[in-house]
Amino acid sequence: MRERIARFMAGRNGNDRLNLFLLVIGIVFIILGIIFKNKAAGIFNILTLAVLVIVYIRMFSRNLGRRQVENAKYMEIRERIVSKFRLFREEWTQRNEYKFFHCPSCRTALRVPRGRGKIMIVCKKCGTRFEGRS
Repeated sequence: MRERIARFMAGRNGNDRLNLFLLVIGIVFIILGIIFKNKAAGIFNILTLAVLVIVYIRMFSRNLGRRQVENAKYMEIRERIVSKFRLFREEWTQRNEYKFFHCPSCRTALRVPRGRGKIMIVCKKCGTRFEGRS
């Protein structure tokens, strides 16, 4: 049986990170449908069905190039969001020793030691100079 499934899935997309994310969204819609027992439950059930149909279409698709482009775009967006949270966590843990500034031109996060008074800050990425109080 396992070999038959493997032969069937040969040349198909299978599961990727975007499909796993969509499955989690489907589970969230199922839970929301259970919580709301009025007309909203029907809407959540329809959304769950739509998400699951998209997951299965992507999973069994033979158009691997297009599915890889979709997954790459999802991963790029996900990395942008995760990196902002990672930067926030880093700034939070180092807030006692360092003060953080963002470059006015390129928005790069810059870290300077606290307690130095008014200093000239130079962006390492673009070279912009600006003044800040540490």
